[in-house]
Amino acid sequence: MTAIGHLRDIPLMGVASVLVDAAAAGFRADAPEWINLGQGQPESGALPGAPERVKQVDLDPGDCTYGPVNGIPELRAAVADHYNRTYRSGAARKYTAENIAIVQGGRLALNRVLAALGECTIGYRFPDYAGYSDMLGTHLARLSPVPIPTRADNGFVLDETALDDLVTRCGGSVLLMSNPCNPTGSVLAGEALRRLVDKAKATGCTLLIDEFYSHYHYAPGPDGAWGPAELPVSAAAHVADPETDQVLLIDGLTKNFRYPGWRLGWVVGPVGFIAALDRVGAVLDGGASRVAQRAALDVLAPDHAARETLAVRREFARKRDTAVTALREMGVRVDVEPAGTFYVWGRLDELPEAIADGDAFFRAALRHRVVTIPGRVFDVNPGGRRHGPSAYASWARFSFGPEHARLVEGLERLRRMISEHR
Repeated sequence: MTAIGHLRDIPLMGVASVLVDAAAAGFRADAPEWINLGQGQPESGALPGAPERVKQVDLDPGDCTYGPVNGIPELRAAVADHYNRTYRSGAARKYTAENIAIVQGGRLALNRVLAALGECTIGYRFPDYAGYSDMLGTHLARLSPVPIPTRADNGFVLDETALDDLVTRCGGSVLLMSNPCNPTGSVLAGEALRRLVDKAKATGCTLLIDEFYSHYHYAPGPDGAWGPAELPVSAAAHVADPETDQVLLIDGLTKNFRYPGWRLGWVVGPVGFIAALDRVGAVLDGGASRVAQRAALDVLAPDHAARETLAVRREFARKRDTAVTALREMGVRVDVEPAGTFYVWGRLDELPEAIADGDAFFRAALRHRVVTIPGRVFDVNPGGRRHGPSAYASWARFSFGPEHARLVEGLERLRRMISEHR
């Protein structure tokens, strides 16, 4: 690319670069002949048992003006109430509106948080959300990222032992992670999540937990068959005091409530940190759309939110079973059962050699008009400081975000593609 003036080189984020290659092969998101098993958004239509989709909004006269940088007070209170109802019904200290910042989408919420940090060591695990590479890389002048690899034989879980090691070895003061994890589907829940929160408090480490898939939570039943977990998962359930526990949660309507196009996210945390995000937002983005915020009040109404949350777990548990079963039958290894998200993290190295790595598999799938995501994309590496081949070259992420019928058709196309290579 020819340089233009003083522009710096801005590479495409991992998944975006893959979709550029897919587009060059003819892929279009609205093309019915293509099936996107790489998509990072859930189906957004009607689900069995879910409330009707919110399709219109009544605006107050003031909604045509600039809004508060951290969001309108009504929505901040509604988000706090949602957390208190869902995760903290028995907690002595509740979240309030002052513990909430409303932001125009999840990426911007994460960038606001990182922009608010002073000079510190920040641990990140891999594999994890591909966007962390560029987000952390933007702040290398202040942040010193420390990689923490996770292993398949440990379920790709980052527990309190890894946090203790980070603090001991590096003086780590911040830990960034997604939970449930994109792409592996691993989940830290229950007592294991409580121990992580307690360990962070004991060591003075600030937790930045990306919970954008918190409603997509599954568990095995007594017979071993997987289904919807009883509840969503969030570290909010284990925060003793929202003001003294340095735990920040990033979430929104994008995945959990299936409104990705609204670009509405939030940060939950101590009042002092939320106030800092207000100052950062005044410079960085100016605040979220008042229109989307007004509509979000209907989505977060108690009965509406509870029905949506349950319907998501039930329907996506069904699609999870469809995807895991089909992929295993066609020879993709699923070493770790996905307990969260709407992704399957699969190994390809037992497939025919021509399609045994993520990029080769991706290119072959394009010829069948199916999109997948190569595993290397999730090898988080801010600033490209780790060299050599990716540890996840033989992995791929498969999404069961599409409608069930589309998912089944996409998996059948992959089965035929693999059969052609045997």
